[in-house]
Amino acid sequence: MAFFGNQGQNQGQNQGQNQDPNAGQNSGPNAAPAGGNAAASWLPEASSPRLANTLGANAQGTFSSDLSVSEFALLQEAGFEPLGFVLGSSIYHIGIQVARWGQNQELTVLTQAMYSARELAMDRMQAEADRLGADGVVGVTLRMQSYVWGQEVLEFVATGTAIRALEGQGVHKAPNGKAFSTDLSVQDFYRLLQTGNVPVAFVMGTCVYHIAHQGVLQSLRQMGVNQEMPQFTQGVYEARELALNRMQAEVVGAGGSGVLGVRLQVLNHVWGEHATEFLSLGTAVRPLAGGRHASATFNQPTFTLGLDS
Repeated sequence: MAFFGNQGQNQGQNQGQNQDPNAGQNSGPNAAPAGGNAAASWLPEASSPRLANTLGANAQGTFSSDLSVSEFALLQEAGFEPLGFVLGSSIYHIGIQVARWGQNQELTVLTQAMYSARELAMDRMQAEADRLGADGVVGVTLRMQSYVWGQEVLEFVATGTAIRALEGQGVHKAPNGKAFSTDLSVQDFYRLLQTGNVPVAFVMGTCVYHIAHQGVLQSLRQMGVNQEMPQFTQGVYEARELALNRMQAEVVGAGGSGVLGVRLQVLNHVWGEHATEFLSLGTAVRPLAGGRHASATFNQPTFTLGLDS
């Protein structure tokens, strides 16, 4: 038996390889995390003075962003304006999980913790964007960091720039009426609009998985021999498929027609070398309503040949 996580938390139930691919996943942005409804509904008030003086909440306010100068110029070309830099944060204590030493299995308690913490951070970033009247959030980043006062306590931070359309406000919002979110750069966002599509949501799928240890005899038999390690291969396949299936389910739930920029990450935290998180990320997109196609309204790129040698 192997223990992962912290002491002092409730022990979760182990699940085998054949569990439902959607187990351990929040059903959507409004789903309550494991911490309860009180945690899900809490919004930090420390940001209120900053947001009150930000463009969007205050017509005389100033905008803030993490955009480069080139991105700022291109955003205006696309018919949008930046409103404010928005963020959400959640500091999360990871629970305890028991796993069998020689068995491939998902660690559902840890999977749920990683989902809940990220969803809280994303929801709070989304709430700041909604308070500014944003149509969307571009350049979303989702990162983790730890502090010296708790190695097993992780902070999840979501950041981005809230933007608003100069014309046709509300057209680009997600089907649920909230601001869209995307990890696309402004350059990619610009090109996406030219195709007649718009982002819907920054989506993810995760799975924390215990890769089984090899027995002593098995390790001795393969010494000096080229051969596949099927137990490891099968475990990694299972974990990645769970993460990808959950990301795809989020795309459908958000009302997207597809997903762009899929990335698969392998993350090792404080749980030990055989407990690994497999994380898939991407941006769900959909066609603009009414068959709108934006390419005709954009300045088309031209090729310029310099006359100097």
